[in-house]
Amino acid sequence: MPRRVDDFRGLTQHSRVRLLHAVQRNPGRQLKELAEEAGLRLSTTRDHLTVLEEEGLIVAEPLSTGSRGRPPMGFSPVRAVEESAPARRRVIEARRRGEQLRRLNPELHPSGHSGPALEESALHQLDTLYEHLDDAGLEPEMDEAELTVGLIPCLYEDMIDAERPAVCAMHATLVRDQLEQAGGPVRLRRLRPFVGPRRCELILGLINEAESADLGSDGFDSFDGSDSSEGIDSDRSDAELESYALAARRAAVASSG
Repeated sequence: MPRRVDDFRGLTQHSRVRLLHAVQRNPGRQLKELAEEAGLRLSTTRDHLTVLEEEGLIVAEPLSTGSRGRPPMGFSPVRAVEESAPARRRVIEARRRGEQLRRLNPELHPSGHSGPALEESALHQLDTLYEHLDDAGLEPEMDEAELTVGLIPCLYEDMIDAERPAVCAMHATLVRDQLEQAGGPVRLRRLRPFVGPRRCELILGLINEAESADLGSDGFDSFDGSDSSEGIDSDRSDAELESYALAARRAAVASSG
């Protein structure tokens, strides 16, 4: 598909990746705190946060201090489309384009393949996730029958060794947010970083509303999706995801000679 005019810019610079991860770890943090953690000037941090907000990745909200004057702003990740007009627009446009593609090519409809029948809300989630990954330049290879997504290339490959931030944790959180914003039964289940020298995979699954309410976000056993003996649960800690991704990358590089 041709590249759209609203491609993500926010994930193309390492400083923005660090800032987004800092916001994800501790929602509600203020500009000065984020600048200090990222090692950036206030003006530069403000510019980066503006880009992330314009792309629907974070939202700025006033914090109550109990005192007079303009309240400080706290930055949090976008969890629901009601929180961000850009995020809402992306979800709506992704749904529209996905429905249009399925009308043009019936094989893309759930009745056109041998995998599990996906309800419309699940398809809309996959539409949103695909466009998010495509706009980020990850060239997603989505298998709706197996509920897996291959990612080529890894945008953050050079960051794994250079700075060792928990970039896999950052992107896992971002993928979960995209799926939740679209609304439906699809959840991120596992990550398989560096299954090849430059390839990662996402393992998705389906969960119904009753199971979600009973088990919470960590109830992976309730998923009815693709299983994998490899990879790591997406809800592991930053340190665990970072360590796993680093070991997987080094193993992939070694096996490629």
